[in-house]
Order: sequence, then C-alpha cells, then structure tokens
Amino acid sequence: MRTAKFWVIIMIISLLGGCSQGPFPNRKTVSYVEGELAKLAPVQINSDLSGLSDGDVEALKQLLQASHLIDSLFLLQVDPENPGLRAELVDAGYQKHLELFDIMFGRWNRLVNDEPFLDHHEKPLGAGFYPTDMSKKEFETYIQNHPDQEEAFTSEFTLIRRDSSGLKAVPYHVAFPKVRRIADHLKNAANATDDPSLSRFLNLRADAFLTDDYYESDMAWMDLSGDLEIVISPYEVYEDALFNYKAAYEAFLCRVDHEESQKLKNVAQYLNDMERHLPIPEKHKNYDRGSSSPIKVVQELYAAGDTKAGIQTTAFNLPNDERVRKAKGSKKVMLKNIARAKFDKCWIPIVNTILAEEPLQNVSFEAYFNHVLMHEMSHGIGPGLITLGNGKETSVAKELKELYSTIEECKADVLGIYNVKYMLDMGVFPPDLQNSMYASYLGGMFRSIRFGIDEAHGGGVAIQFNFFMEKGAFFVNENGKLDLNAEKLYPAIVKLAEKVLMIEATGDYKAARDFIKEYRVMTPVMQGYIDELQDVPVDIRPSFDLAEILGMAENK
Repeated sequence: MRTAKFWVIIMIISLLGGCSQGPFPNRKTVSYVEGELAKLAPVQINSDLSGLSDGDVEALKQLLQASHLIDSLFLLQVDPENPGLRAELVDAGYQKHLELFDIMFGRWNRLVNDEPFLDHHEKPLGAGFYPTDMSKKEFETYIQNHPDQEEAFTSEFTLIRRDSSGLKAVPYHVAFPKVRRIADHLKNAANATDDPSLSRFLNLRADAFLTDDYYESDMAWMDLSGDLEIVISPYEVYEDALFNYKAAYEAFLCRVDHEESQKLKNVAQYLNDMERHLPIPEKHKNYDRGSSSPIKVVQELYAAGDTKAGIQTTAFNLPNDERVRKAKGSKKVMLKNIARAKFDKCWIPIVNTILAEEPLQNVSFEAYFNHVLMHEMSHGIGPGLITLGNGKETSVAKELKELYSTIEECKADVLGIYNVKYMLDMGVFPPDLQNSMYASYLGGMFRSIRFGIDEAHGGGVAIQFNFFMEKGAFFVNENGKLDLNAEKLYPAIVKLAEKVLMIEATGDYKAARDFIKEYRVMTPVMQGYIDELQDVPVDIRPSFDLAEILGMAENK
C-alpha cells in the first residue's frame, strides 16, 4: 500500500520538473526554466494609434492576423515537429516550459547556444530547412553532380527534402500552404489602407508569398511613405547555421516617427562618402548599391516570427536582395522604443557593473542609438556582389556560406563606430558625441557577447573585443574594470575594418574561417565579466497590447 508520504514525494518531484513519468522525461527542471525566463526582462510595448487614419487601423487588423500566421510558419522552419511538441506541453500542463518554448520557438534555448530543455535532442545546424540526416558534403556533392539545380538548392526560398529518388528543393509557397491565407490578409489590408504606397506594396507582397519572387515587392517596400512601416517576408538567414542560405519568415508592424526620422535623414546623404572613406583599395569599393538609403525611426507595434525568437531586434537593414540594393540601396529602420527598453533594462546595469569610472561617466543613449544606426547603415556599404579572381560573378554571402553572418555582423559593428567618427568629423553628429562614442561602444559589447559567441552578433562582437584587447585599445584597469585607450582604439578600428572588408571583397572562405577561429574565443577575461553579470537581464521579453487596442483576441 502506498502511503501519503509516498504521494507527497511524487508531487514534489513532479513540481521540480524531475519526474520521469509522462512526456519529456528528460526535460530541464522548472527552476532551470524559471532561471532562463528571468534573463529576459518583461516589457510592455504600448501601441499609440492616435492620429492614424481609419484605413490604416483597419489594415493593421489584417496585418496582425497575417503576423500570427508568420509565427506558425517560422515555428515549422525551426523544426517541423514543433507544433506537435507544443501540443504535448499544453496537454501536460507544463506552463513554464511552454512559456520558454514560445519565446524560443522550439525546444532549444537560444540564450545558451541552443541547449535543449525538453529532451537531449541537439538542434540540427540546418534547423528545419534540410533533412536532419543530410551533411554539408552530401549537399555540396549533389550540386556538383546536378549543376542545373544549384540555383534552386541555394535559393533563400526553398526547403531541401529527401524522397525515394534523393534530395529535392521544394519552394516555400508549395511547402507552406498557409501562405495563401497570409496573401489574403495582405490583399485585405491593401484594400483597407488609404496610403497608396502601402497599398501597392501589400498587393505586390501578397503575390510574392504565392510565387516566392519578392523582387518587385522589395522595390515597392523601399518607397513606403506613410505612417505605417510594415515588414512581412522571409528575410534573414541566421536560422540556417549550415549554409546561411535559407530565409526565415518574420514580421514587423511599426508606426513611423516622422519627427525623429527627419533628424536622421541627413545621414543618408553621406552613403557614397562612407563608401569612399572605406579603408580598402578603390577597386573593391561598391558605388552601385544605390544612392537612396532611407532611414526611418519607428515605434514597434508588433513583431512575429524570426525577429521575435529569443533576442529582440533593435534595428534592421533590408532588403537583402543585392539587385534591390544596387537599384535603390537599402532601408535602415530603427526601433526606438525597443532600443530604449533594452538600454534601460539591460545596457545600463551592464555598464554599471563592468566599466571603469571615466568611460562610465561618458556613456549615453544617444551614442548607443547612433552606433546602432551606423551599424545598420554599414550593412549597406562595402562588398556585396563580387567578381572572383577566376572571373566568377557571385556574392559575398554565397562564398562565405555559414561564416557570412558572423563576418558581416563584425563588419557592420566595426564600420558602425568607424562611421560614427566619420560623421563627427563631417559635422553631421553633434560634437558632444565625441566623448561618449567609444565609451558607449565598449559598454554595449557585453550585451551582445552574452547572447553566446556562436551566435552571429555575439560572435562578431567577441572578435572585436579580443582584437582590441590584443592591440591594447581595451584593457582591464587596476580595479578590475574595463577601460579604453582612445589613441590606440581608432587605428585598431581601421585595421579590423580593413581585415573583414578584404575577406568579403575577395570572398575568401579560408581567411574567414581562420580569422573567426583566432578571435571568436571565450577568453578568461570575457568569461569573468559574463559571470559578474549573471543577475542582469540578457534581453527583454516584450508583451504587445496591439490586439487589445484593435479589439481583437491575441493568437496563441
């Protein structure tokens, strides 16, 4: 006969998440999950729709429904098993695990190098884009043997699947039937809005979801001129850690801050000057990415898909299509309410913990925000489409493969601070930024490094930090705090910028691999500061009230 004591013990084990019965017997404990959730500071994102036209409000209702579908598509891209896993979590009543699952879009903890928290199943490098048993060598060998299929296999908009005849490429619009419902919502939104530029974009983007040809709608997106800034598409390739080929679905619903955007508009006029100022030979400079480079400051109303998974996006630079960049440049969109929330909840506690007294006194939100701006601007300059020594016309992304994201994020970051100084020298930014730009640059590094150095942004920052420590531009003072030597830092910035730009200009995969191996290292110094920051939130966990404001039920 089982005693009351026995059942008490069973209940305690169950509450701790260590019970071997039921689904996910190897799941992490509830205390582990609560600890991971605590790394993300809760933030309420309030939607101010006052002054928007009735048509734009009605369009937002349709766009919110489309965004919910984007969440479901990205969930499948991460892992085709995800819907089933989520249903099991719901049925089992594992509320905390479900909360972490929804944040991470799956069973892998994006804050800890994709550590599994429901079982011991490691995340495939290719996520759900490729067969889990497919190796890089098999993929590359298949293309070598079937050169006529290379374009389809390396396309951003195909899944690679295996059947009885071997590997095959399946277009997104075939693999994901829900795109038809997304297209319907976009058409409805296009009909509702009274903004002609938004209506044109949404109609073209609806068609693109049904064909996977996003060129015309990307061109139209560059011309948005109203109160809403809408992104809804497969764009970023970070989720594909195998090759960085496959684009993940995401959505941003934003309201344009016209006053703040006007303040930054002047920076876009210097795009070609920034290109001319790059520390590389003239033959590698790229003046064909378009002279137009719109900058918009927005307030985020809602986010979905790839951009909402784990770490939140502060700004983005799109589109990624080099044909569009050549014709019209790229658009830089700054999510100011998200940036402010990160600065207050994560950034300030970090710098208060690790920075020496002098740089700490000089940090500022404006310096932080302007570096984010110039980071995004810098994605749009430098090599894009390149010609190799053998005459092959290609792109940096195709040549650097899975290394591209880390090298490109490193490039954008170091060119970001390089171009902040250039804008200061040109008199575009106010002189008082001079004292705070380097301090704020150093102060922000550990926010990214804490994401993990195997992640593209964190890895790119680790490269910079270790490079500048090696040059003596960053150092640890007698009190164990981080300090900087401004006289050594700028020459080191130039040297690092030249290094990563030339790796991209030559499409040198081996040089990229060797460089990353040398500098993307978790050193004792870095680890020591990360340990000091254990109780500081890594990022924010936004809650959106847009559905409530629109009088709609939030999708779960």
